[in-house]
Amino acid sequence: MRNLNYLSDVGLLRELSGLPPEAIFLGNETYTEFKGAVAENYVLQSLAPQYDILPRYWTSLGKAEVDFIIQSDSDIIPVEVKAQTRLGGKSLSVYDATYHPVCKLRYSLNNLKQDGTLINIPLYLADWTRKIISFIS
Repeated sequence: MRNLNYLSDVGLLRELSGLPPEAIFLGNETYTEFKGAVAENYVLQSLAPQYDILPRYWTSLGKAEVDFIIQSDSDIIPVEVKAQTRLGGKSLSVYDATYHPVCKLRYSLNNLKQDGTLINIPLYLADWTRKIISFIS
């Protein structure tokens, strides 16, 4: 069963783009254009109330871009958001090689999983990020 909170929480961006709520899970061509932005907006709206400082982003002079950087206690954590189950991309690897964070987060449609210092969090669990990090750290 799909999490219906995802449909209601995405809200403003979906509404402004004129997409019907069901378009997010039907995979129609209109949604394909906006799915990355909608997923990032959803994660940002979930992270903002969990942390004292709003998430920032990071870029490496055109080589890579991490969607968000969050601070959890004294740790700086890079965050990548994927709107589907395919997880390609080099941005977290570039950040990891440069700064060696204690953990990295990736949100996607995949299941909750830890692979070394990378934690994959399903999009529907974004509201539980702080709790998930505290269990794993």
